[in-house]
Amino acid sequence: MSEALARGVVVAHGELAAALVAVVSSISGVEDGLRAVSNDGLGADGLRERVTAAVGTDPTIIFVDLKGGSCGLAGLAVAKGASGVAVLTGVNVPMLLDFVFHRDLPLDALVERLVEKGRAELCAYESASRSG
Repeated sequence: MSEALARGVVVAHGELAAALVAVVSSISGVEDGLRAVSNDGLGADGLRERVTAAVGTDPTIIFVDLKGGSCGLAGLAVAKGASGVAVLTGVNVPMLLDFVFHRDLPLDALVERLVEKGRAELCAYESASRSG
């Protein structure tokens, strides 16, 4: 077990980060597991500064919506200059729910677990074909 609980920082476009954090808190009852950072009105430097401030010094996972977008690039830049920081892209609600209940795990084990959880939730359902 880690000494400190992992910190989760959700970085996303517009109001998405705040909405994801609110939904996870509502479902889980965990109020202090995640922080939301929006890119609204920020350039690259401002977004990196805001993400850096949200990360702090504890082990942290930065969850971003788009790998190649401004949020993903800011997350990667912050993680590159820090130790104990991981970035997960393609954030989804099941991944965040799993995070808030397992953030006592060592960071490497937690990251592996969350990637698997996020992937496992991706499914495609198709209706039957109506040809004929």
